[in-house]
Amino acid sequence: MDSNGKKYLTSDFSSVFHTWYEKLHRYAYTMLKDADEASDTVQFVFTRLWERWDELEETAELGPYLYRSVHNHCLNRIRKVGNMRTFNAWLNRGAPPAHSDAGNKLAVAELNTRIAAALDALPPQCRLIFTMSREQDKKYAEIARELSISVKTVESQMSKALRILREKLADYIAAGGALLMYIEKLLS
Repeated sequence: MDSNGKKYLTSDFSSVFHTWYEKLHRYAYTMLKDADEASDTVQFVFTRLWERWDELEETAELGPYLYRSVHNHCLNRIRKVGNMRTFNAWLNRGAPPAHSDAGNKLAVAELNTRIAAALDALPPQCRLIFTMSREQDKKYAEIARELSISVKTVESQMSKALRILREKLADYIAAGGALLMYIEKLLS
């Protein structure tokens, strides 16, 4: 810590984690209003920090960087929840205004077939973890506890699943529109 009270990257990752985790969790909770979501967010930020640890300069200020990372990640989660609500409202209405009902049903059926094929292409553990997260809405910590694996393993498997699914559904993602919202819900 310098004379201005600023903390710099001079300590090891473990002490940074213990110093900042609780503060960042409280900050994330104020934005997300969900303790598990806040934990997932802070763990995600620390995972990214760990991946970039060697790239950070010795004089890097961690506080603003960590708060900005948590802030941005919370905004992304809030945005995705909003997109999901919009998509669910659209599904409940039955049809988007720009497309016919039959055309819409055909597009959704085709997309569901492609998503099922992409999910089948995932390695077994990767598919199980992805399904538990996206279809059963379980938090990473819950999945780790149920499968007796670390949260980092869950995060790693989810990253792998999302990368593979994005590759397999790239043509749909490029098409955009309501189908993109559906895929974003799946891949968020």
